[in-house]
Amino acid sequence: MVLLHVLFEHAAGYALFVVKEVEEIGMLLPQVEDCVLNIGKFNGMVSLAAFFPFKSAQAALDNINAISEGVVHADLKLFLETNLPIGGKKKAMLGVGDAKIGGALQEELGLAIQTGGVVAEILRGVRLHFHSLVKGLTAQAASKAQLGLGHSYSRAKVKFNVNRSDNMIIQSIALLDQLDKDINTFSMRVREWYGYHFPELIKIVTDNSTYCKMTQLIGNRKELSEESLESMEEVVMDSAKAQSILEASRSSMGMDISPIDLINIERFSNRVVSLAAYRLELQEYLHSKMGQVAPNLAALIGDVVGARLISHAGSLTNLAKYPASTVQILGAEKALFRALKTRGNTPKYGLIFHSTFIGRAAAKNKGRISRYLANKCTIASRIDAFSDVPTCVFGDKLRDQVEERLSFYETGEAPRKNLDVMKEAVIQAGEVAAEIKIKLAKKEKKRMRREKKLAALSTGDGEEEAGDGEAGATENGEAKKKKKKSVSEAVQMEEEASAAENGDAPAKKKKKRKSEEIGGFDSDSITLTAIIQSQCLCKLD
Repeated sequence: MVLLHVLFEHAAGYALFVVKEVEEIGMLLPQVEDCVLNIGKFNGMVSLAAFFPFKSAQAALDNINAISEGVVHADLKLFLETNLPIGGKKKAMLGVGDAKIGGALQEELGLAIQTGGVVAEILRGVRLHFHSLVKGLTAQAASKAQLGLGHSYSRAKVKFNVNRSDNMIIQSIALLDQLDKDINTFSMRVREWYGYHFPELIKIVTDNSTYCKMTQLIGNRKELSEESLESMEEVVMDSAKAQSILEASRSSMGMDISPIDLINIERFSNRVVSLAAYRLELQEYLHSKMGQVAPNLAALIGDVVGARLISHAGSLTNLAKYPASTVQILGAEKALFRALKTRGNTPKYGLIFHSTFIGRAAAKNKGRISRYLANKCTIASRIDAFSDVPTCVFGDKLRDQVEERLSFYETGEAPRKNLDVMKEAVIQAGEVAAEIKIKLAKKEKKRMRREKKLAALSTGDGEEEAGDGEAGATENGEAKKKKKKSVSEAVQMEEEASAAENGDAPAKKKKKRKSEEIGGFDSDSITLTAIIQSQCLCKLD
């Protein structure tokens, strides 16, 4: 008789369930589907044999990563060896939900594994009623464990090196292509709009960005004079062109334009010029990102074509997985399927057609050089995707090989062997990588020293501030005393003035002398009485 156990992996831990009456359940699969929703009937079919809770969130993450990769974790192996009855009359069979982990368990422990069918339905019921089947586990605790593990698992999956991110390349090349289209469309709109006023300028200035700059500079062609020649020369970079623009403006057949129309044309031209400037900045950004992410591919085929290959493949890792035959026709999928459908000639190249190598090759050699170039692109992308320290040594060597193959097709000169070239590249790459590591170590040391200096300065500043605080406190105390004395002196003078008005000055003086002679009052009490008296006088006034 077969004894079926079902393994269930939960965020809280591993659970092993015993299925009762396996043969009957296997024969009655529709009844199992009905019993899954009812907890009472389901408890009659399945009982918990063992439960292994994860000790920490990190242990749960390690186990779930191992399961997703189809690897048997040490915790799972120990759990099954401890709780699964291997010997005995009844033959044990383990049911699992994933065939990949099932194959790994069969290979590791030599167990009989069952997947699909009734096991899938039982696992569906276990997943639904898991918090009820395990004692001490509430539905809220189970959902919290699932949420926490889901966040940590997703965070671990999407974690990447920020400097090696190819998503930025994909977005920037898409934006670059869109900007090219938009700048071209907007420039044609400026040409058509300003052409009503100065149609001769279209034939003289052919570049879109330069035309928009000239539109801003000229404005109304009737106001153009020889004083503007220098500024026009700076824009068009040609004195003859500037002179021809000036002459054309004097004999132009264009219509007159109102100031409000001219203002709108100039504003639109300004936008187009700013877009063109931003495009240049974006191209520089793409160049720097390709140097960080895929330096060998950029050195071999160029920044723009390499970025388009990465974008079309979805990522640098996907591009590295492609064979050379796929990279060769990447971007020409429509032509390929059309050729297969009509049984015509398949395309020889896709996106790599924009490379300079294919344009320089003769018509009869374009297919051969595209195949060779796709091969080298595949090698470069794999080196970029899986190398620890990015260098462009291999890309430069591969580019030299393509150049040699081009010259071989034209002149018949035999190129160097690939083995010799790669040996040189490996030696040079090792040297460059060592230099880069030394530079990084120096930078790290400098950063640590800077942090130590900043920490020392911050502690010194704190001590100085404490000293300054004490000195400030003493100074404040002295200032308060001085202020108090000055206030008392002012109050006494007010008293004397008020007493002189009332004719009581001698009496006051006698009293004061008497108090000084007796010594019954000190200076503080005199000051306090003087302040009270002054306040009373103010109220009377």
